[in-house]
Amino acid sequence: MKNGWSEVSLRDIATLTRRQVLVEAGCSYPEVGVRCFGKGLFHKPPRTGLEVGDKKLFALRHGDFVIQVTFAWEGAVGIVAEADQSFFGSVRVLTFEVEAERCERRFLLWYFRTKAGVDQLARISPGSAGRNRVLAIGRLGEVRIPLPPLAEQQHLVAHLDAIEARLTRAQKLREEQEVELQAALRSAFHQLEARAEWKPVSEVAPLAWRQITIDPEASYTEYGVRSFYKGIFLRRKVPGSAFSWQELYRLNTGDIVFSNIMAWEKAIAVAGPEQDGWVGNHRMLVCEPRRDLVLPSCLHHYFMTADGFAKILKASPGTAARNKTLKADRLMEIEVPVPPLAQQQAFDALCQQVAQLRSTRPSHVAELNALFPSLLDHIFNS
Repeated sequence: MKNGWSEVSLRDIATLTRRQVLVEAGCSYPEVGVRCFGKGLFHKPPRTGLEVGDKKLFALRHGDFVIQVTFAWEGAVGIVAEADQSFFGSVRVLTFEVEAERCERRFLLWYFRTKAGVDQLARISPGSAGRNRVLAIGRLGEVRIPLPPLAEQQHLVAHLDAIEARLTRAQKLREEQEVELQAALRSAFHQLEARAEWKPVSEVAPLAWRQITIDPEASYTEYGVRSFYKGIFLRRKVPGSAFSWQELYRLNTGDIVFSNIMAWEKAIAVAGPEQDGWVGNHRMLVCEPRRDLVLPSCLHHYFMTADGFAKILKASPGTAARNKTLKADRLMEIEVPVPPLAQQQAFDALCQQVAQLRSTRPSHVAELNALFPSLLDHIFNS
């Protein structure tokens, strides 16, 4: 324990306070939820008293410290802000009045964003599956808080809040820059479409089934495609002996890949040089662009437009996600824009410039975000 710090029970500094309200059928009751990892409260759509029925609701008060009992093991804690006061919490949302003379509320919040703090909540939330891990309210006294003098708490809170604010601003700036880059690409691509012929995918990027003969002694790198245009990822590296009946197909640089079971969720990507020679199963629909007609960047970008993605959805019939399968024959029938090759090359150069800008942007935000948990643990536990 650090010099001047003491260890206290959570019950000694935070009193569980339940303000049950009388639910009336004709009234409206907006509720809060609590995000995991100390990310605070969020607002749910209101329900009428009739919809609430015989379930209990509790009033929130500005400054309450909140723990959500079914996700306490994952750090579902927060503080009630002024904007939350007109909302209500269910029986699963515990509200505590913190003894202000001894403990700064945000100090408590920051502690429960450390691994040690979350581990304590997890320890008194018995169960194996997430949905069965309910915090045992009677064991809250077992949770121990390392507590410095109040002035030091306030200093630490101000320091941590300032770091988080700077990280949030930097992240927002990156997001704004990304929006601007996407807008520039979108504008340039619309100009291409205006000068394009339209041809079916079967003519410009036919399916490429490059089946390989599996060698039981060889090793294979199998890939998948992330949703929301997030690219190709390495699923696993396995020996050929692991494939008892599956057929495998080779991927080449520049291929356009569609996950036939997740294309409806934008699992569409271009294979880069680093993925050349990777293998996929029959669920990966691989199209090989004819470079004399269409460049991979242009074809891929079309499927990122609202019009192009709408055609993918139409070619993926079904209602439930697991049944929304992209049909290979329908994919081949989709008509895509084929601008003059010189204009495609100019657009491809623009795409490369954008990729270069993304790669050279400062990475300190991501690095600091990754280091932040270690910083917290050092402050509270070293």
